[in-house]
Amino acid sequence: MNDMPRRFVTEVPALVLDGVGFTHRGQRLLGPLDLRLEGCRRTLVMGPNGAGKSLLMRLAHGLLTSSSGRLQWEGPTPRQAMVFQRPVMLKRSALANLTYALAVNDIPRTRRRLLAREALERFGLAALEKRPARVLSGGEQQRLALARAWLTRPEVLFLDEPTSALDPAAIKAVEDAVLEFHAAGTRIVMSSHDLHQARRLADDVLFLNAGRLIEYTDAATFFTAPSSREARAFIRGELVL
Repeated sequence: MNDMPRRFVTEVPALVLDGVGFTHRGQRLLGPLDLRLEGCRRTLVMGPNGAGKSLLMRLAHGLLTSSSGRLQWEGPTPRQAMVFQRPVMLKRSALANLTYALAVNDIPRTRRRLLAREALERFGLAALEKRPARVLSGGEQQRLALARAWLTRPEVLFLDEPTSALDPAAIKAVEDAVLEFHAAGTRIVMSSHDLHQARRLADDVLFLNAGRLIEYTDAATFFTAPSSREARAFIRGELVL
């Protein structure tokens, strides 16, 4: 990464979930959850497959509406961005993917290419600016998605399993980017099933199982003295029941 940027924000509003649940076709998939996410921290959302990690991320980001309860920000709704496990790429060049995002955010046309190229440079993609985004490798697409998010200067960044299909070098590049967002003042909420990654990145861990919140604690406590049998089994690599 390039030199560290000026901070995007100075204070991030808290996100409060009060009895939030999500039901689909009569089946409760998540909740009810009572949760408060506050401070400029790096929260890793963890749990086995089907725990509700992606569902929680989409609810928090506002892509889905909860079936019950209340989800609200304490203060003005912050600028947000989300990076998905499989990033959505427009059918155009890497550079044009970024200039389009800037256009949507009402950035003057005269500044778009300069800002987009700066973002490509920051995320190690300058040499690929003319390449169609959809033919980039998985790791390159994730870095392009992060560059696109960077341009919006988010106060909160949601990342849904962003490294699940990447090789070690690409994983490191994404993790470095996450740390750079955080250094710029962005609050990180990231789902992952990778314990090693969580140890590297997490300030705190939110652990789900079968749609229920099992633990939400600081990372050191979660990894050394988890309070639930489900979390202990997950850390040991055992089947979580």
